[in-house]
Amino acid sequence: MAPVKVGFYGHVRQYHNLKNEIDATIHEVLESGSYVMGPKLKQFEKELAAYCHAQEAVGVNSGTDALWLVFMTLGIGPGDEVITTSNTFFATAEAVWIAGATAVFIDCDPKTRNLDVNLLEAAITPKTKAIVPVHLYGQPAEMRAVAEIARKHKLFVIEDNAQALGARGPDFALGELSDAMCTSFIIQKNLGCFGDGGAVVTNRSDIAEGVRKLRNHGSLQRSYHSMGYNSRLDDLHAAVLSVKLKHLDKWNDLRRGFAKQYDEGLKGTSLKLLYALPGYRHIYHVYVVETAGRDSLQKYLQERDITALTHYPVAIHQQEGFPWGKGARISGSLRHSEASAARVLSLPMFPELTREEVQTVIDNIVAWDKAHAGKFKAAS
Repeated sequence: MAPVKVGFYGHVRQYHNLKNEIDATIHEVLESGSYVMGPKLKQFEKELAAYCHAQEAVGVNSGTDALWLVFMTLGIGPGDEVITTSNTFFATAEAVWIAGATAVFIDCDPKTRNLDVNLLEAAITPKTKAIVPVHLYGQPAEMRAVAEIARKHKLFVIEDNAQALGARGPDFALGELSDAMCTSFIIQKNLGCFGDGGAVVTNRSDIAEGVRKLRNHGSLQRSYHSMGYNSRLDDLHAAVLSVKLKHLDKWNDLRRGFAKQYDEGLKGTSLKLLYALPGYRHIYHVYVVETAGRDSLQKYLQERDITALTHYPVAIHQQEGFPWGKGARISGSLRHSEASAARVLSLPMFPELTREEVQTVIDNIVAWDKAHAGKFKAAS
């Protein structure tokens, strides 16, 4: 039997599965002649808000723009501090710097890799204006605790939900306990368009109006402008997202099924596996393992036509050039973030996988683990 080749992304398979629907909606947009700020965008915004059980959704150019446009709308800027975590994609902190504020990094919880809520209050100063919890890898942050601390200190909460659309807590929806929730639609996300895209989801009409104005050159009415930018979600992308949104829960369930298969197949190895908080709906944007032998394992899989990538091998505070002037502050030790970054490896995870492909990945990892028994210390 020929070896099974396992890629990392499934968006081409996804397109083929939905080709008729996607092609039809793209053709409809092209024939309409309305490509920017048109009816398909308005339709998708309504659908996304309904999906998130929120009052409003505003489509923008990217998840990065979604974050900093919310910061700008809330008046967060120079002299202000925003608390977040360092083991996330660079854009989380980048958006803080774009707004002119200072990013304050606290360590992650070693089990969930999300922001450690027990470290939040120690990082708060009179300059603190907001907390940005990241729902990393598809695992919701502990939003009840975040929201309670934010209320106590009168802080804004802006969720970075670029990786967990469709996830939820045991007794809360994502976006329910914050001022705004920001998401990304770049192609590899659980809900992805054919390029860059993002959105702000909120129950605050003032934030929705502010972002709508800022995304479109400071205009809510044609030819009338104030301070603004150009950050609009095009109708072609919105149309594709409308098609895909109907399938998102099914796709997330498939991811959860493959995650269970990984969990069961890799149990007993030296790898540290993903941890899902009890009662939380983790939707596995990526399936990450940790091992001191990360580079060895990645090479081993690559030699066997299995693609595994890293999310994120360099914590933000360890990036070249940090802290980029005075736009950052570290609160306490970031040892768990640093340890995780040095050990992370993401296995293939997308809804178009097959159980055979997942089993191929598992079998190869188990073989590698046996061959390297005792060489690498088991992850704690």
